[in-house]
Amino acid sequence: MFSDRARIFVQAGRGGDGVVSFRREAHVPRGGPDGGDGGRGGDVVLVCDPSLRDLQSFRRRTHFKAARGGHGEGSNRHGASPAPLEVAVPPGTTVEDPERGARWDLTQPGHRARVARGGLGGRGNRHFATATRQTPRFAERGLPGEEGWLGLRLRLLADVGLVGLPNAGKSSLLARITRAHPKVADYPFTTVEPVLGTLESEERQLVIADIPGLIEGASEGAGLGHEFLAHIERTRLLVHVLDLAPFDGSDPVSNHATVERELEQHGAGLAGLPRILCLSKADLVPDDEAEAAAESWRERLGEGALEVMVTSAATGRGLEDLKRAILERVPPEPVAAAQAPAAPGEPEAEHRIYRPGAEEGFSVERAPDGTFRVLGPRVERLIARHDTGNDEALQYVEDRLRGLGVISALEAAGFRPGDDVEIGGVVFELDPGGT
Repeated sequence: MFSDRARIFVQAGRGGDGVVSFRREAHVPRGGPDGGDGGRGGDVVLVCDPSLRDLQSFRRRTHFKAARGGHGEGSNRHGASPAPLEVAVPPGTTVEDPERGARWDLTQPGHRARVARGGLGGRGNRHFATATRQTPRFAERGLPGEEGWLGLRLRLLADVGLVGLPNAGKSSLLARITRAHPKVADYPFTTVEPVLGTLESEERQLVIADIPGLIEGASEGAGLGHEFLAHIERTRLLVHVLDLAPFDGSDPVSNHATVERELEQHGAGLAGLPRILCLSKADLVPDDEAEAAAESWRERLGEGALEVMVTSAATGRGLEDLKRAILERVPPEPVAAAQAPAAPGEPEAEHRIYRPGAEEGFSVERAPDGTFRVLGPRVERLIARHDTGNDEALQYVEDRLRGLGVISALEAAGFRPGDDVEIGGVVFELDPGGT
C-alpha cells in the first residue's frame, strides 16, 4: 500500500568520554597528564534515494540511533568518531522537526539533511593542567546527541497532475498517454493511491500523476482525495478531467465547480496553477454534442483562461493533441529555483530553521524546598560534562560558575555557601571558596 506519511524517532550518538591518564616520565609529577579526548557521536543524516518510491519502509522501523563516540585513551590517543547513520528517503520528502522549528525538503537524488547532531566528546585531563594544577585527576564526559521525533511527508515530484471527480476517466487517460498501468474499472474510487506515468518527446520528459478522485469537502478531510492533494503542490500544470457523460447523471458544470473549489480551499498555490480542461469519454456522446460542450466551456471560462480539449481513452480521440498541449504548457523550469549544492556530490537539502533565541543566558530560581535551581543550556552542559562527586571536578565547576556570573546571581537570590544547587537535574552542595 502506498505510504506518504511517517513519524520516526532519531537519536544521534553520544560523545565519548575523555580519560584521566598520566605518562611515566622522570622529573614530571605523576608522569604528567596525557589523557586523550573522546570522539564525537555519530550524526543522523537523511539521504534522498531515487530508488525509493514511498515511505513504506518506516512502517517496519521507526527508531534510528547513531553510534556513540569512542572514549579517549592514554598517551593522548583520541576516541574514534563514527560515520553518520544514513537513513534513505524518497525524492519529494519533506521533514519537519516541530520541537526545534526546523524543516528540510529533499527533492534531488543525493540531497542530505543532518537532522540530529552527534554529541561532542569530552576532553581528557591533559586539557586541565595548569601551573597550580599539574596533576588533574578529572576529565570531561561526552555530551548526549540530539534526539527527537520527526514528521515525514512525501509530495510526489510530478510535473503534471490529473485531477477530477471519481470515475472521471483519469486512470484510463494516464494509461493511454503514458506507459503507466493504473487500475481501470467502471466504478468510482478505483484509484486509491497516486499513480505516476512518464510522457516523453524528443525534447523533454514529464512525469504525470493520477491523483485519486476528489469529492466535495476533500480539502477538509472528506473522502480519499484529501490525503493526496499535497502531491500536486509541486506540479506545474493541472489537467482537470471532466466526464462528458457522468454515470450518475450529475451536471458537469457542478462537477467542475466542486473540484475547483476544493483545489482553492486546499491552498498551497493550487488555484493559480495553469490548467487544461480535458472533456473525457467523448465516445459516449455524439460528436456534435461533444464539440458543442467544448465550445460552451470555452465561452464560460473566457478567452485564454483554459485550453479545452475533447478526448476519448477508448478511441484515442484528441490524445495526441492533449500530449502536445501538456508538453507546450508545462514551464521549462520550476517556479522556485532549487538551492545550489553546498559541495559537488553532496548537495545540502533546502531547509529552514527558526531559533527562538540565544542559548548563553541563564536564570536562577528557588524551589519550595529551598534548593536553588539554575536554568540555562550553557551551565547545564557544564554540569553534564563533569562528575560533581569528584572533588577536583567540583572545584573546577565552581570556578567556571563564578566566571559565568552564576555564583553572583545565586548570592543575589539569597544563596549561602553549603546550600543545595540543582543544575540540569543534578543536585549538589555548592560551597564556593570552601575547603
